[in-house]
Amino acid sequence: MNLQCSPSLTSFRRWTFVTVIGFCAAAAAQTRPETVAAGLENPWGVAFLPGGRFVVTERPGRLRLVGADGKIGAPIAGMPPIAAGGQGGLLDVLADSGFEKNRTLYFCFSEPDAAGSANSTALARANLSADGTRLEELKIIFSQQPKVTSRNHFGCRIVEARDATLFLTLGDRFSRKEDAQKLDNHLGKIVRIGKDGSVPKDNPFVGKAGALPEIWSYGHRNGQGATLAPDGRLWMTEHGPQGGDEINIPLAGRNYGWPVITYGENYGGGKIGDGITAKEGMEQPLHYWVPSIAPSGMAFLTSDRYGAAWKGNLFVGSLKFGYLDRIELKGGKVAAEHKLLAEGRARIRDVKQGPDGLLYVLTDEADGKLLRLRPN
Repeated sequence: MNLQCSPSLTSFRRWTFVTVIGFCAAAAAQTRPETVAAGLENPWGVAFLPGGRFVVTERPGRLRLVGADGKIGAPIAGMPPIAAGGQGGLLDVLADSGFEKNRTLYFCFSEPDAAGSANSTALARANLSADGTRLEELKIIFSQQPKVTSRNHFGCRIVEARDATLFLTLGDRFSRKEDAQKLDNHLGKIVRIGKDGSVPKDNPFVGKAGALPEIWSYGHRNGQGATLAPDGRLWMTEHGPQGGDEINIPLAGRNYGWPVITYGENYGGGKIGDGITAKEGMEQPLHYWVPSIAPSGMAFLTSDRYGAAWKGNLFVGSLKFGYLDRIELKGGKVAAEHKLLAEGRARIRDVKQGPDGLLYVLTDEADGKLLRLRPN
């Protein structure tokens, strides 16, 4: 296959070019997008259900079933109060690994306080009724503290680990970035909890004075992509400020540096803090983008439906530039990036590998679509 390549910075600071990797767009596409469903309003997360069905969130606060034929059902009843607005609303959704037996869904959303003046990211579990029209036995199993008056940086990707615990990414809420370095709050963190909301005994800060026991890792800005790698480790993407979007592999108890270290700068220019990119005790990203691509949605391809060259690749959606980034990894590092779906210029909000081994993508638009990538 011929490739048309242009360089893309993987490291850039104050107009200094440090490293360049080939960022390649296929001259002849290896896939073709197929519309599964259209007419979704700002869809944010998708999960797969038995029988070829899907459950999709719409950011204004609606949860919908999508049939294998693409028919979109009426909003599912029984949702909790949601603070929809700005970046907030109904966000990610996950079907339990035992869904066929327990019909359990997890979803995260911006939860308002009693007065409606502040909000935070919350994680709920509920059972989908047998007819798929309503949620039953709804329970909020985690609520980010503190609540903040903000419409930004909710994070909100859910991942089920192999040990049946749940990871949830939590944003710094934009106005509270310094709290990402403090362990007495949930801002700018990843938390790990049991499916009933309990705290796993082997969480890294259990029993540590002044630290919340749900915390898995900290020093994050706004993680809107997360997935398990084939080896079972958690990977995530997070938004930098102006530049400095990152891929990280969040390890237990580690500090990922925000806002002390970053490869980005303030909006409109100017350094953040001391303007440093490294500090002892803080982790470096596996990869970062300058300029920012606004990454959202993240999946590893483990099937061979697209051929051997794609198997094991990482896929990340770009909101800013409207493409799906196919990332080749070699030796645990990013070796090359390939722009897919770039012609449509639609904001790619989520990407998942389906039970059929194919990739599915959500476009975050007023007339959002669920797309299936068919191999040519």
